Amino acid sequence: MTLSDFTATLKNAAAPDLPPALVALWHDARGDWDMAHKVAQDVNDRRGAWVHAYLHRKEGDIGNARYWYGEAQKPEATDSLEAEWERIVSELLNTE
Repeated sequence: MTLSDFTATLKNAAAPDLPPALVALWHDARGDWDMAHKVAQDVNDRRGAWVHAYLHRKEGDIGNARYWYGEAQKPEATDSLEAEWERIVSELLNTE
């Protein structure tokens, strides 16, 4: 699946059958931060930590985001939220 394919699924009523970290980003893109966070909390690996970091950055909780970037072993993002979302989705799709 490509980034374009993934974004095309955003018009669907149900999330695509993908790993939970990507499902969390799908919910986020549809405006459901709470569901995105709930899904991300249950992903206990670096991918989940990266999504968790992004979500807390989006929320404005930078201290919490920094913790999760560390857990993900990723540098703290400084670009736009949209660019970070695309970067995470693209990398996660490429590791599937």
